[in-house]
Order: sequence, then structure tokens, then C-alpha cells
Amino acid sequence: MSAEANNTDSRPRISDATLRDSAHMAGVEFGPRDAEVIADLLVRTGIELVEVGMVSGPGSKDADLIEAVHAAVTPEHSMTLVVVRDRQQVAKALDEAERLGVRHIMYSIPTSAAHAELKLGSSSLKFLQTLARSAITQAKDRGFHVTFSGEDGARTPRERLVPYVAGGFEAGADRFRLAETVAYLSPWQMQAKIADLTAIDGAEIEIHSHNMLGMAVANSLAAVRAGAQWISATVGGIGERGGNAPLAELLTSLRVVNGDTRFDLTHLTELSRVALKGAGLGESFQSGPTTAQAFAYELPGQLTNPEAYETLPAELVGNTRELKVRTRLTPALVRWALADSGVVVDVDAFTPWLVRRQLRDGSPLLDRDAIRKAAVDFPAS
Repeated sequence: MSAEANNTDSRPRISDATLRDSAHMAGVEFGPRDAEVIADLLVRTGIELVEVGMVSGPGSKDADLIEAVHAAVTPEHSMTLVVVRDRQQVAKALDEAERLGVRHIMYSIPTSAAHAELKLGSSSLKFLQTLARSAITQAKDRGFHVTFSGEDGARTPRERLVPYVAGGFEAGADRFRLAETVAYLSPWQMQAKIADLTAIDGAEIEIHSHNMLGMAVANSLAAVRAGAQWISATVGGIGERGGNAPLAELLTSLRVVNGDTRFDLTHLTELSRVALKGAGLGESFQSGPTTAQAFAYELPGQLTNPEAYETLPAELVGNTRELKVRTRLTPALVRWALADSGVVVDVDAFTPWLVRRQLRDGSPLLDRDAIRKAAVDFPAS
């Protein structure tokens, strides 16, 4: 029997990534109070898991957000991203997750050859599988619930993706998330891609789509049609690269198209208002390729390797690529901003100075021009 036939009456469970995916969105930084309110409203709506924060080792910058969400909705309703680079780094990150009281973790590991080479220094499938097995085993030995996510999974060929996912479940993972990191698939292609994964014995599959092509909700519903049990969304579609599957559109589509009345939709407007205000996006954030946020980044790898992250180039739709950041400044970002500007500054001294100034001034949004102006104002010693 096909996955589709097996799941005709299935009702997907929803996780919300507003407080996690926003950590990668240019210029967006939620505070603990925002996180607490958003998490509470999400759970009251009927969302099962609230993703919050990212942990790569001790002293996590997102510790206050994670603790705020735990206080609002308990760790059982929360999931935190744990960065994977090597065995020793994972162990330190898991120590930090334990310290923060995290119960559910998600590993995001690049599965496409291009992203694996870019982030891990190797495109070898064997290396990828070994890294994932080690990370999953460490977490399960400590009692965590483990979701492992295939970054750029939508563009990963079947012959590479299926063995990787099967190996993760053999290592003890609880769930696999297919990340459409780069919007790439049509709904019918998504259905075929997910069907390959739901055919794996014991597989629990989640879909996480980006909305650059405007098909994140359609692709999410297609994934469920193929047997996916979970959908990841964000309030207002907040997220990098054209945004994510917008929660309100997703839940209303489930109600209208699938007759799914489990969710309390009365909280959606308040959720959108609180989240968009907290994100500093005003009241009319829109997803898609023509917005000011669509090609805005605050991770240096995305600025220096845009072809690895973009469905189509900014110029094709008359948009531009830009840096937008508040306090998550790094020397690499500053170097990108100052390139070809003629401004010469000691970047390693200037960067912490600018971070301190940002915190003092209430973290106003910085773009390339603002960083260049600040470099001119920097009091060189």
C-alpha cells in the first residue's frame, strides 16, 4: 500500500519555528518577554512544539530565550537546535542543553553535497552518516528526544538522502525533518520526495519549507499527503530566504481543505501582532522574493556563498542582496560590509566596539552602509 493511501485520514502535528528560525533571519532578535508570550499563545492555539534558540556550546546566546519558553510552556513543549560540527563540539553543546533543561533537541546537518562541503568540509556521504550517527547516539544516551534535520534536503538526491535518513533512524533518532532550505520543489515533487522517506521502516517525518516560491503551505500539505506526520511553520511566515510556511495560512488551509478543526484559531491575529512587533518587522511583514528581507542575511557564509542558499538570484526579481544585523556581528560580517569601501579599520577591535555601541543604543538595525559609517567614526587607538 502506498504512503498516500496509508495516510489519507492523517492529521499532522505542528511545530513552530518562529523563535528558532528567526535567529537566522537578518536583523531579527526576540527578547525573553516576547518569547514567553509567543510560546504561550502557540501552545494555547494547539501547537505541540515551540522551537527556540540554538546551542553550539557553553554560554549560549539564546539561553535567556530558552529559559523563558521553558517557564511559559515547560520543556516538554519546547525543542532547541543543537549545532553539529564534530564529536567533541556536540558533547559540549549537549552539556549546555542539559544545563538549560532542554528535553527535545534537533540536529541540523547538511545533506546536499554542496552544503556539506561548505559547512563540514567534506561532501562524503560516509562522513555525513558517521557524524550523524555519533551525534544521535550521544543524545539518545543522555535521554534526549532527537529530531535530525536534513539541511538542504529538498535538493539532495534520493540515492544520497534515503540511506542517510535510514541510518539516522537505525542510530535511534525519533524523527527526521526534511528542510527545504532552498525553495526548490513543486507540491507533486515534494510528495514524491517525502514518499521515499515515509517508506523507511519506522520513519517519523516532518517537513520544513521556505516560501521563496510561495509554495511552502502547498508543499507542506503535499508532504502530509505522502505520509509526513509533522509540519514546521512560523508566525507570519517569519524566516530567512523568503520566509517559512506561515502558520495562519497553514492552519486555516488545514481547516478549509482537510476539515481539521483541532486548532484554536482565535489566537492567530494576536500572535501575528506580537511576533511581528517583537521581530521589529512592523505590522505587514510579507514572505516571498520581492520583500526587503528576502535576500537580507546576517550569516557571513550566506553573503559570501549566496548561490548555495538562493532559489534564484536577487537581481532576477529586481531585488538586492544586503546585510541586516543588530548585535550578532562577527568580524567576517564586518569584513564583507567594508569590502571595496576604501575604509580601513582593525576589524577585530572594531567589531566588539560596535557590538557594545549597539547594546548601548538599543540595538538599532545595521546594514552595510551603517557599518561603513560606524567604521569611519571608530576611535582608532
